[in-house]
Amino acid sequence: MRGYVFLSVVMTMLPLAAIQPFVGVLLWSWISFMNPHREVWGFATNQPWALLVFGATIIGCLLAREPKRFEWNAATITLVVMMGVFTLTSLFTLAPAAATWDKWDRTFKIVLGVLLTASLLTSRRRIHALIWVMCISLGYYGVKGGIFAIMTAGSYRTWGPPDSIIGDNNHIATALLVAVPLMNYLRLQSKHRIVRLLILAAMTLTTLAALASYSRGAMIAAAAAALLLWWRSNGKIISGMLIAGCLAAGINFMPPQWVDRMNSITTYEEDASATTRLKLWEVSFKFAVARPLAGAGFRGPYSREAVDTVMPGGPARAVHSIWFEVMGEHGFLGFAVWFMLLPIGVYHAMRLKRLTRDRPDLAWAADLGRMVPVSILAYAAGGTFLSLAYWDFFWTIIVITAATHALVVKEVQGTAPIAATAALGWRRRSAAGTDLAGAR
Repeated sequence: MRGYVFLSVVMTMLPLAAIQPFVGVLLWSWISFMNPHREVWGFATNQPWALLVFGATIIGCLLAREPKRFEWNAATITLVVMMGVFTLTSLFTLAPAAATWDKWDRTFKIVLGVLLTASLLTSRRRIHALIWVMCISLGYYGVKGGIFAIMTAGSYRTWGPPDSIIGDNNHIATALLVAVPLMNYLRLQSKHRIVRLLILAAMTLTTLAALASYSRGAMIAAAAAALLLWWRSNGKIISGMLIAGCLAAGINFMPPQWVDRMNSITTYEEDASATTRLKLWEVSFKFAVARPLAGAGFRGPYSREAVDTVMPGGPARAVHSIWFEVMGEHGFLGFAVWFMLLPIGVYHAMRLKRLTRDRPDLAWAADLGRMVPVSILAYAAGGTFLSLAYWDFFWTIIVITAATHALVVKEVQGTAPIAATAALGWRRRSAAGTDLAGAR
């Protein structure tokens, strides 16, 4: 039954994607981020839905007159250059060619989809709609996981959709923490009190689901994100008490086995998993030193033959770190290009704060600019301990921030009428300053 419901939704939306390409972007994002086909059974589970939607969206871009343009900015240029570098490193891979080009193909499709998304982010309404889709996609697992944690008293781990990039408990935990700041942005932009309360409940359950994953990396990411959220808030005493209280309540809710696992962070040298991870990082670093311009290529650190060239007998498997994953697969050159996406996102977010000063009609962009660095920090901290380097959700955050920056610049210069939609960004701030998003 689930499969037929999912099929009916997709087949109904496909004609709209061909008529209005941005509908296709929203549908493609939903399928890519949430993997709803992994939540159904039968024939619908393993079909290439994202590719089908992407094709319909491309047709729409060619035929429809819907507003669209390709915005050459720091984010999109870096993505194009990055994919070019990844192509070159794939030509000199140390891994089996089939494995390398299979991962190249998947990464290329992700980058192409993100660039298509960037070309259609031509208004504040579209940016807002895409963020809603992103939050709903991951919020589904956050709310479900939080309720599951409450029902089981945190005795079992939460997991993401099977056979997906966020299926692992560590991956879904970091993904949920990256999404929470975006949820807070939506809360600030919601006009109705009931909607704001529902989003706040979703944020609470999502954070609990991340903790209930038993991921030590997620615990570090949550602490780092909470600290930055507090630092960028007004009313630091009240907001600090709220943040600390929420984290304390979540931690106290978890059972003793969860506490024992978190305490193992301080005794990592006794943990076989942690020591193996350090060896994996060493292997990747040696690949980058030996081949600074090419690395080992996609899937190189997974290849026994490739690993033996730099560390005979060393572990050959997933690297478990976004930093060392890219460094090992693409060398220092590929790592430098890939890494640039993070400071580019932070730069655009910080610029939004300055550009929108004394512009209440652009308050929505200021709120987004305050939340994006928190998401970036959660990704950077949590990603230190897992393989999530080629995640389309995070790259979409970067192009959203760049598109928002471009819109705000044009508005400030008086060349784009986006202020007419400011009513959609109505927000309510409490006198006590407890919205956690006010800038210093």
